[in-house]
Amino acid sequence: MTIIKTATAALALLLAAACTAPAPPRSQTNTAAGTVCAQPQGPPGAETATTIDVIEQAYFCILGTYYSGATLDTRSLLSAGFIALTQELNRNGRDLPEATMPALTGDRKADWAAFEAVYRTITDQVPDLRDKLAVATLEAIVASLGDNHARWAHDAAGRHPDYYDGDGYGLGLQANVNGPQANGNPGVALPPLFVTTVQGGAAQAAGLHPGDIIESINGSAPFIEGKPTPAIAALNPQYPEARPVQLRLLRQSTGRSWSVTLKPGLYQRDLTTLQVVTSKLLAGSIAYVRLRGFAPDSATRVFKAISRLRTGRTLTGVVLDLRGNGGGSPTEAIRLVSAFAHGKVTAYQCTVDGKCETSWTDDTVDLIGLPLAVLTDRSCASACEHVSSAVKDLRIGQLVGTRTAGVISGPAQPYLLRNNTTLGFPTKHHLGPNREVIDRIGVPPDHHVPLTPKDAAAGRDPALAKALTLLHK
Repeated sequence: MTIIKTATAALALLLAAACTAPAPPRSQTNTAAGTVCAQPQGPPGAETATTIDVIEQAYFCILGTYYSGATLDTRSLLSAGFIALTQELNRNGRDLPEATMPALTGDRKADWAAFEAVYRTITDQVPDLRDKLAVATLEAIVASLGDNHARWAHDAAGRHPDYYDGDGYGLGLQANVNGPQANGNPGVALPPLFVTTVQGGAAQAAGLHPGDIIESINGSAPFIEGKPTPAIAALNPQYPEARPVQLRLLRQSTGRSWSVTLKPGLYQRDLTTLQVVTSKLLAGSIAYVRLRGFAPDSATRVFKAISRLRTGRTLTGVVLDLRGNGGGSPTEAIRLVSAFAHGKVTAYQCTVDGKCETSWTDDTVDLIGLPLAVLTDRSCASACEHVSSAVKDLRIGQLVGTRTAGVISGPAQPYLLRNNTTLGFPTKHHLGPNREVIDRIGVPPDHHVPLTPKDAAAGRDPALAKALTLLHK
């Protein structure tokens, strides 16, 4: 997080530090107040500064509540935090001889006391960097869990000042390799890199089309020897990033090759892409329903969409399109599965020692009673994978498309920190109905039907075509 301070505020901070003796480590005063970890009971108050006391609270919250917290080695958490601390010092040209990692033993309290003592020694010498150092340290501690459902939510006001409800920010395009893949799971990305959707903004203004192959990004190849490079991440800028991105493109249909520079910015998105559920009737009396996320009441919206399409006709099947569905409510995922099966296990939520809670279908949901095909892709994550694995394992339908994201560590629980920011992570680990691990692996489709650049350019949907063929049999 970048924090801009006025000269007056910085001077006041320096004067205050000069007149104040270094504070003793919290472990020498009162640790209880810093280690409480509770779920929020309402909207949090205004965010305040992140301090060493907030980092301490998060540290003990993770160790005491995270699903594998009982077995975590504290040295991995604190080492990650200290690495980020020294890197932030270096970025600001303020490295210090005292910034040396303390010896750690694996004892949770003793290691924290040693870490805190050095941390305070460092920050007392650079009071103008306290905020930056605290944020970098805590972000790194959370990231060291390597958990796709662990997140520290802070600086919620970081939104473009001209944002309007539904606006997008970025280059205005989607590619076949998305942001989470490029940043956290690049091993699943396959060449070539190409545009799948033009949403608006700079991409639309520059005349990009679906199917355009991206040959280079800022002069770097997106793939080298079949492996993705960090260059791909530039396609997914987040506010306030505003650096222009130069693309080299190839349009296979015409052989045209050209370069274009796109500047990230706000753009108005197509209203249909903001709808959680959209539906239509396809040839052969097949109901097509696209579900973009598991928002509250989304399962009921799917049921109503199918019911409306059923009015006055006999449906022969349902295509449930979950491509691009990033997840959401586990309850809604269970309810959706329950419309196609009763008396079945949809998933297990397990602790690190193997004690599991069973998620059963909600048998108060009426059965739809129609053949089902589900479209999946690498952007189907979390609750979307809960549904996909249940459909596959319980054999209540066929999956068509590509493997899901493998982003389903477990349902995240929120915990309020003392500076009114939220720390979220799973308290249990998700397993599929057959007790298989899905996280980092994903759910393979029954029928592998990837989208190609030529398909995208021609407006073809081969996965949907395959689903219709299956349902027409």
